[in-house]
Amino acid sequence: MSYLSLSRLPSRAVRAIAPLVAVGTVSVGLPFGALPTAHAVVRDVSAVSSATGVGGVGGVGGVGGVGGVGGASGHLKVIVRDAGGEVDGTYEVYCRGRGADRGVRSSHPDPGGACRAVERNSVRGGDAFGPVPTGSVCTMQYGGPATARVTGTWGGRAVDAVFDRSDGCQIGRWDRLVPLLPDLRR
Repeated sequence: MSYLSLSRLPSRAVRAIAPLVAVGTVSVGLPFGALPTAHAVVRDVSAVSSATGVGGVGGVGGVGGVGGVGGASGHLKVIVRDAGGEVDGTYEVYCRGRGADRGVRSSHPDPGGACRAVERNSVRGGDAFGPVPTGSVCTMQYGGPATARVTGTWGGRAVDAVFDRSDGCQIGRWDRLVPLLPDLRR
């Protein structure tokens, strides 16, 4: 097992491994001609914290943070339009840990499933609400006029995301958050 010196990595590489610090191990690529991956132990959590602004425990990827071992908490407001019938409307969901906050009444039809969908898409520092990456190749298919806006907080971070079904990438982005967003797959 080798040890990874964070001071020798470019800052973008340090930001890329920051979500994995709480886990304690990370796979890193080696130079051309070497083995494809190496297993390294991150020994200096403070270097990751100072380089990225992300705390090792409780921050992104940390215990209790987005994608953390204990799950994230949040309050989300979902506004669905033009999805048809009974699914259009405004819903609120309160999440704590690995599911719905049982002490708070959510208006979402499936608060536990909604919380799990966001948690599932937030693992290892992933952004469940992030846009489709620039330069993505998307199929030219239309998933209908439905739109959704999700606002609130998740894992201590502000959320303000808009979803539609205008192409294959946007449809996939929507479908990954079912049942937070209504299931429109037919």
